[in-house]
Amino acid sequence: MPKFIIQGGSRLTGEIAVKGAKNAALKIIPAALLSGQPLTIKNLPAIEDIDRALDIIKDLGGQVALHNDECQINCSTLNRHELTPALANKLRASIMFVGPLLARQGEVKFPHPGGCVIGAGTRPIDLFLEGFTALGARVSFKNGVYHLQAKKLKGGEYFFTTVSVTGTESLMMTAVLAEGRTILKNCALEPEIVALADYLNTQGARISGAGTPTIIIDGVKTIDAGTCKIIPDRIEAGTFAILAAATNSPITITNCQPAHLESLLAIFKKIGVKFSVGPDWLKIISADKLQAYSLKTHEYPGFPTDLQSPYVVLMTQAHGASLIHETIYDRRLLFTDMLTQMGANIIMCDPHRVVINGPTPLVGHKLTSPDLRAGISMVIAGLIAAGTTEIDNIYQIDRGYAAIDERLRQLGARLERYD
Repeated sequence: MPKFIIQGGSRLTGEIAVKGAKNAALKIIPAALLSGQPLTIKNLPAIEDIDRALDIIKDLGGQVALHNDECQINCSTLNRHELTPALANKLRASIMFVGPLLARQGEVKFPHPGGCVIGAGTRPIDLFLEGFTALGARVSFKNGVYHLQAKKLKGGEYFFTTVSVTGTESLMMTAVLAEGRTILKNCALEPEIVALADYLNTQGARISGAGTPTIIIDGVKTIDAGTCKIIPDRIEAGTFAILAAATNSPITITNCQPAHLESLLAIFKKIGVKFSVGPDWLKIISADKLQAYSLKTHEYPGFPTDLQSPYVVLMTQAHGASLIHETIYDRRLLFTDMLTQMGANIIMCDPHRVVINGPTPLVGHKLTSPDLRAGISMVIAGLIAAGTTEIDNIYQIDRGYAAIDERLRQLGARLERYD
């Protein structure tokens, strides 16, 4: 199993470019199922989750041609409506294929989605099933397999009792080919939702309200596929910004959209991180003396849960006590035990809250990446720590950060990959 070996304590410098957004690309790929025309996707990140999503397309009978960060998908040759468990169980985002398959073929079978420890078999899909039912689908479950059928989906109205990004995106895609008008209420507001709606609208869909709590979709008979360029990954950009602040390194982050990081940048102003911004770049200038600051994760435009783990590492280097309250995923704070092994002073109040007292020097340790975001946080901790840090199970990191070791070495990080 591959692992990272990190020699900590180095100050980094230079520029690092943000790749295409993982959470946007994982919705555009299944959107290809809605059309019989070929789709060209540009700025596609070269990460494990994208490879798994493309494997699902091929397993369904679609054709895929991948060249660097550009991919062509042709779904005119679909010949299956069932997601293979061996593939779906590796990817939480496999749930995003269900709606488009149902809309295009009138039937779909699938197992409970998999993914990392944060999402493997623990995150419910009731919102998806309720939403599909609201559009006229019949749902059954037998021997671990969901079976959805709908001769013709009908527009309907659905209220999300829990704000859900993937739920919003899934029902929005599904409703594009439904007959009549669909109204979705209490929708998520993330930029990836707006990007998906913008793409679908350029191909003939009729979606209004994306980026607001109420989205209205007027169904059409067919849509085109065309070309889609993936927006920059705001989580990757935020992670690099936190890395720069934690290591007190002058780093310029390019190919990003700082407007998507307002919650993080507002906190940077409070805790003493100096930075400057442009239309598509963010430069971290210095972070000489960090001040502790408590936060609570929240749906966009609040503080992203996907940046909570890196922020926890940052707070180990801040002066004072900070309370971190994770409101989205129950198990996301469990990784803090590994930080305490490195010397951090962290008290777990309950599975949702920790108190961090800092600053504390960190010392290199042998670690195992439990999930994607905790994994990149372990990398940041290793870069801060004195001595050597070894991180196993870096497959979880590769799921979301393309060639992260190579890119960090270009900034001066002493980080090597060993197979």
